[in-house]
Amino acid sequence: MRGCGSRLVWLLVLSLAWLGPALGAEDKDEEVIEEEEKEKKEDEVLSDEIKEEDNVLVLHEHNFARALSEHQLLLVEFYAPWCGHCQRLAPAFAQAATELRNESSPARLGKVDATAQTALATEFGITSYPTLKLFRDGNRTHPLEYTGRMDSQGIVRWMQRRAGPSATLLQDTDTITAFINSQDLVVIGFFKDLRGEAAQVFFEVAAEMVDLTFGVAEAAELFQAYGLSADTVCLFKKFDERQTNFPVDPARGLDTAEITQLLRTHSLQLVMEFTNETSDQIFGAKIPHHMLLFLNKSSPEQLSLQDGFRAAASDFRGEVLFVLVDVTGYGANVLPFFGMTAADAPTLRLVKMKNNRKYQMEQDDFSDSAIRTFIQGVLDGKVKPHLLSAEPPEDWDTQPLKVLVGKTFEQVAFDETKNVFVKFYAPWCPHCQAMEAAWEELAERYKDHEDIIIAKMDSTANELENITIHGYPTLYYFPAGPGRKMVEYKSSRDVETFSKFLENGGTLPEEPPVTKTPGNSTGKEDPSTPQADESHDEL
Repeated sequence: MRGCGSRLVWLLVLSLAWLGPALGAEDKDEEVIEEEEKEKKEDEVLSDEIKEEDNVLVLHEHNFARALSEHQLLLVEFYAPWCGHCQRLAPAFAQAATELRNESSPARLGKVDATAQTALATEFGITSYPTLKLFRDGNRTHPLEYTGRMDSQGIVRWMQRRAGPSATLLQDTDTITAFINSQDLVVIGFFKDLRGEAAQVFFEVAAEMVDLTFGVAEAAELFQAYGLSADTVCLFKKFDERQTNFPVDPARGLDTAEITQLLRTHSLQLVMEFTNETSDQIFGAKIPHHMLLFLNKSSPEQLSLQDGFRAAASDFRGEVLFVLVDVTGYGANVLPFFGMTAADAPTLRLVKMKNNRKYQMEQDDFSDSAIRTFIQGVLDGKVKPHLLSAEPPEDWDTQPLKVLVGKTFEQVAFDETKNVFVKFYAPWCPHCQAMEAAWEELAERYKDHEDIIIAKMDSTANELENITIHGYPTLYYFPAGPGRKMVEYKSSRDVETFSKFLENGGTLPEEPPVTKTPGNSTGKEDPSTPQADESHDEL
């Protein structure tokens, strides 16, 4: 088709050349029209007129300054037309823009095609897509990074907090009582000077934590009513303890990160049930350890085990999050991750969130004292992790492609006489499935090499003590010799490149670098290539 199109263009050029002398006047008119249309388009591009698409301002380098001058709060999305994350965000971004417009908010949303508006992309340091930045009061030198959720409600609430007071001023006992009773969870900052540094930090925290409701109080009678004598941030809840106080250190003041984490931690129930509604809170709490009680809620006998579980929870608040998992309800979805079935309940597991290491408690004692002892043992490094392992298939080492499990991995991968190349995969991962044929072909190619083994291991069913797999597929090369060495392979996933890697002793020969974006979990795409690489599934 491309060749045919080129011939047509060439014939058209020849025809115009032949007919030019006879159609000179008409040709001139056409040239004038073309020039006028070109100038018209240039005028449109250079204009500072601001057009809208679904209530989103369409911005470029010629109207950007005008947009900043006309809108007190302007949230701008820098996007790439080809970016999948940007495409998925577009409907939510437009919906948020419409909601803000309908409520007559001073906040507006705009968008910039960063691939076309390179000057703006450079000015604002755009390195991934989508990137959202908030411009306030026309200031373009210090835009604020967007930190909210990437959905319409998250965008609207984040902007609302910045458009108006981030915390409600509470001036008397009736107002503050009604405010506390209005929600299951509210945060109130008691400050003797609302213009002081600590209060300003509190307002900034309130602007960021859009999922909580914030108020402030300055009146002396309100300090007295809640038993306070100095500046204090108070968390009021309708569950667990009624009021939790976080006094402001007179010397250090209020630390943004510290108070944010304290509010996140203490806003959770002492024992959380794992449900569709609470899963985001549980994983977003950034608590380093999770202690899980798996039980069948339809069994009264198993339900009674909650008492000891809850009694142990308060001792580890902030360091260990206690989670109840109903194996016959929503919790059934996580059972495969632990290598469990519903029949294994009741049972206890502790998970270290940084590496997904799992620890199993003996099942004959669910008392609070036993739970405390177990958790402290894990925290002190005295308890070994419980590692999943499937049983090795009977023919695991008879085929060209060896099938490893947790029980056989050590003896194969760290055999000092072999060079072992292992693919760690998940059965459901499409990227793993896509490279399966190449991996099998590689194994066939090297089946007669006594010192080279090509293997694979299902990382969803097998765990290793000293190797943590963060995404699928992950490829590791274990060279022969002492020292338990391992090299992660990060290049192209084709048989020829694999072979070059193996033939060169676990490194690739020097070649011109190939730009490639690693799989990411940031919700953004790298602008360095025309299409982001999504060939790596994160856990």
